[in-house]
Amino acid sequence: MQEQYRTVAHEGVYETEINRSRFLCALAPAATEEEAQAFVARIRKEHPTATHNCFAYVIGADASVQKASDDGEPGGTAGVPMLQMLMRREVRYTAAVVTRYYGGVKLGAGGLIRAYGGVVGEALDAVGTRTRRRFRLATVTAELQRAGKLENELRATGRAVREVRYDERVTIEIGLPDAEVVAFRAWLADVTAGAAGFELGGEAYGDA
Repeated sequence: MQEQYRTVAHEGVYETEINRSRFLCALAPAATEEEAQAFVARIRKEHPTATHNCFAYVIGADASVQKASDDGEPGGTAGVPMLQMLMRREVRYTAAVVTRYYGGVKLGAGGLIRAYGGVVGEALDAVGTRTRRRFRLATVTAELQRAGKLENELRATGRAVREVRYDERVTIEIGLPDAEVVAFRAWLADVTAGAAGFELGGEAYGDA
């Protein structure tokens, strides 16, 4: 698994004008290819009279799914430069749709490539991105009377507390960078006098 990846912070739209053509770049996080396709379809529906609605998306921390469409622009002048910009910025789980309203001035192949790739880069700057880091999931179990203090100490030390469940004992799910697992075991044993349980689970991504 990748140690970390970048994704768009939230859905947003950026607009610019190039040689009298309006370019609107809509960006959105997409956890799956189906979500990316649904976003593309929604933006196309919002702009039915646009000259082109070109798209690109990258799904997977390792960029295992990459798709792009020129939507009627000359081959390789729209979707591919959009995709290349997402890849160059190391952006994953993100869909981009660039809507163009033609303004009467032809840009030429080179101009189109610069325009479509450039507007995606500018949109990423405007909307913002966030970094997601790989974590090991871990489960800490403790007696009820210790749980509140332990949860507070976990949060105070910046641990990624993902879920807390109360039963006969309290189960606290956390995320840990691989490099911190050994040190965390020692810390947990120290603060609970060895009374807390600790179990490592699988891997996931969380905010860095």
